[in-house]
Formats: sequence, structure tokens, C-alpha cells
Amino acid sequence: MIVKILPNERSEPPNKLADVELLFEDGVLSGLRLIGFSIWQSRRGHSRTVTVPARTYFVHGERRTYAVLRPVNDEGSIEPVRRLILDTYAEFEQRMAVAT
Repeated sequence: MIVKILPNERSEPPNKLADVELLFEDGVLSGLRLIGFSIWQSRRGHSRTVTVPARTYFVHGERRTYAVLRPVNDEGSIEPVRRLILDTYAEFEQRMAVAT
């Protein structure tokens, strides 16, 4: 799997650092990508978070969302994916700093 970073060059919305895609190279998902991840900087600038792809739906006029990528059993099973994305973004930032 490849983590592809798409930096937010327009700075809109504020605090959004990048969009992220997961590109699959092996197995039955080979040749497919999972889109919809985003990396956000906290408003105070101390931490970063990753949002996962989500779908919006309406029930009785109320807007709701659900995560497309969900754990089967263990709620913490998404954390390795978030950590991989954040680590890849940190490496991306380092490469960009060296290039400038």
C-alpha cells in the first residue's frame, strides 16, 4: 500500500494540511485507491489528526455521517492507519523542507 499525500496548497479550509489517498498494490484491491482521508492541524497547533472517509445521509431532515472505513471488532484497529498517514506526512514535510 502506498500513502499518497496531496498537500492543501490553498489553505482552505483553515487548518487542513492535506488530503490523503491509499493506493493498493497487492491482493484483491490491487490497482484501487481509497480516497477521503484528511490531515488537520489542531487550532492551537499542538497536534494533528486524521479524518477517515465518511458518507453523509439524512434521516427526517437531520444530516448524519458514518465512517466508510470501520473496525470489525476492535475500535483501536484504525489507529495503525492513522499513525501510518501521520508518519508519511511528517516524512513528506521533511522532504519539502530540504527541497526549499
